[in-house]
Order: sequence, then structure tokens, then C-alpha cells
Amino acid sequence: MSKLIMAELALASIFLLFFILFIAYRLFSRRLKKPKFVLRWRELQLYCRDKTTWPQALRAADKLLDKALRKKRIKGKSMGARLVSAQRLFTDNDDVWQAHNLVKQLNERPDKVKLNESVVKEALISYREALKDIGALPNDK
Repeated sequence: MSKLIMAELALASIFLLFFILFIAYRLFSRRLKKPKFVLRWRELQLYCRDKTTWPQALRAADKLLDKALRKKRIKGKSMGARLVSAQRLFTDNDDVWQAHNLVKQLNERPDKVKLNESVVKEALISYREALKDIGALPNDK
């Protein structure tokens, strides 16, 4: 084989290798797209304007955290299992669990759960901090 053909093959191989690495990086990357999560967080904050939509805000925050955990490929078949797997990532794991349990109660017995402003605020703050801890929301300290 001539040197020119060998050089072309080497160049094509390098190009193919970089292409495969780029595709693999895109497919298996665990980075979260913060702008999408920021947008969703702002959308769920609109539910906070009215007492009647507070349960929707809490459910949306719970779903957003679950989506972020899935995107980060945190292991677990349920949200609870994923929270257990991710507990070392959270600055305040207990608060995240309290917020998640509140949402579970809202889903199971909505007529039995009485929400007040402070409980809703604490739960949403817990969700926001958890989302910051895993890199879904920017950490604006």
C-alpha cells in the first residue's frame, strides 16, 4: 500500500473514532440541561399564587426531582428507591423525604391533607435545594 492510502485510512479512522466518542458522550452523559429545569421550576412556581393550586405545585416539584434523578441515572425502580440511592447527594436528605412524603399523602388522601403556606414553602424549598444539589438548578450562592 502506498503511504497516501495509509494516511487516508489513518485519518478516516481517527475521524470515525472521534465521531463514535462524540455520540457515546451525548448518549451516556449524566449532565443535566439546567435551562430546561429552570424553565420547569418557574412554571411550577406559578401554581403558588393560589391556595387551590398548591397541591399541583408540590406534585410538579416532586415529578421534576424524579425526572432529574432519572436523567442522572440514579438507580431505583421508584422515586423512593431513587431518593435512597441519592441520599448522599442531598445537603438535607430528611427535608427532601418530608416533602416527598407530603406529596405521597396528597396523592393517596387529598381530602385528609391540610396545607398551609409554611408547609408548602418548606417543601418547595427542599425540592429546590435537592435539585441544586444534583445539578439540575443553578447554585446561586
